Amino acid sequence: MWWGVAAALLANVLYSTGFVLEKRALAALPDVDIRRPARLLRLVLGSPLWIGGSLALAAGFAAQLAVYRTLPIAAAQGIFVSGLVLLVLLSSRLLGEETTGRERYALGAILAALLMVVLSLNEDSDTVSHGAPAPLILTVCLPTLSLGVWLYGAAERRSRNRHRMPTTGVEYGVAVGLLYGVSSLAIKGVSSRLTAHDPGGAVLALLRSPYPYLLVFTGAFGLVMSQAALQRCRASLIVPVCTTVTSLFTAVLGTLAFGEALPHDPVRLALRLAGTALAVAVLLAMPKHDEAPRPPIGAKELTPP
Repeated sequence: MWWGVAAALLANVLYSTGFVLEKRALAALPDVDIRRPARLLRLVLGSPLWIGGSLALAAGFAAQLAVYRTLPIAAAQGIFVSGLVLLVLLSSRLLGEETTGRERYALGAILAALLMVVLSLNEDSDTVSHGAPAPLILTVCLPTLSLGVWLYGAAERRSRNRHRMPTTGVEYGVAVGLLYGVSSLAIKGVSSRLTAHDPGGAVLALLRSPYPYLLVFTGAFGLVMSQAALQRCRASLIVPVCTTVTSLFTAVLGTLAFGEALPHDPVRLALRLAGTALAVAVLLAMPKHDEAPRPPIGAKELTPP
């Protein structure tokens, strides 16, 4: 089980590094548009820095497969949320993004949530599920995918409004987070079917399940949606929101769908539930708008005639 904790922390490092590298690459590219996916892919594939970030994310995906084979879903999500701390530090150092006081308080809550989740683990009693009914997975995932795509489209329409307040990207983060939540359940399903005893049978069983097709859909749409959102918004806010939504979705619905029991010990149960509650607090604490830039000192404020 503790190997799973190490793999989750490694995945955090890889995911945070990958997002920051992609954000830095996107800053040097022309504006990308979700309505022109072919142009978007052509632009990003021409950037070595972006490719490096994508390779880091792919390595994080491989580490996540190992995590889901050794840790309960709810516990894994609590550890994944801790990667937000590293992401904010890297964004500040490499991207020059400043965090607000409220965001720094949220990071403190994340560290507390990580500690609570780790303390709730018990190698002797925690069980890791290896299967879920396909109809139940589809019932959970298909409406979520529709909601994520609709929410992203609504955020895009609002962003074209000239009179809107400067957005931080919370709406984008929630939309992409819902897609990645579905992807996380699909990764859990893939990991449960990987076996060295009968590789051929495992591949056939995997192809008969909904998981590879959910991964293809979320991978394609998530790639296009996340790149456009990253270019327009601060990585130090949009990725934390995305991660929080993904973790909450996966912890709650994944635990129910895969039938993983919560701790029976009251203290450990309280620690795990409190860690999840703090993850929700992170999302609620995020500001919905960035402050408008202040005019230079001595500049005259323009008023409408």
